[in-house]
Amino acid sequence: MTKTDLPRLIPTGTCWCGCGKETGIGSFFVQGHDKIAEAALVAAEYGSQVAQLLHKHGYGPGRPVIHEAVRTGNWVSCPASGCWYKGTEQSVNGHQRKYSH
Repeated sequence: MTKTDLPRLIPTGTCWCGCGKETGIGSFFVQGHDKIAEAALVAAEYGSQVAQLLHKHGYGPGRPVIHEAVRTGNWVSCPASGCWYKGTEQSVNGHQRKYSH
């Protein structure tokens, strides 16, 4: 499924991790609960084994998932020469500020 195939989701005012807490306007999750939901999904579907999740989808040392995230346009690479870091645009900006490049 590509980014354009995904349905438009509307925040409901309740955290999508399942905690039942109220979220801010326009938010799907209470702060930090997106990572809780992500970890719970991996645990529910793959028994807490991220390596199994990656393998099932064809990723591993020979096909790095971080490279695929950049290729699909969902992540970006740090523009600093020789830097391996990849992440969301916001994450890369923070990385650049932290490491002054």
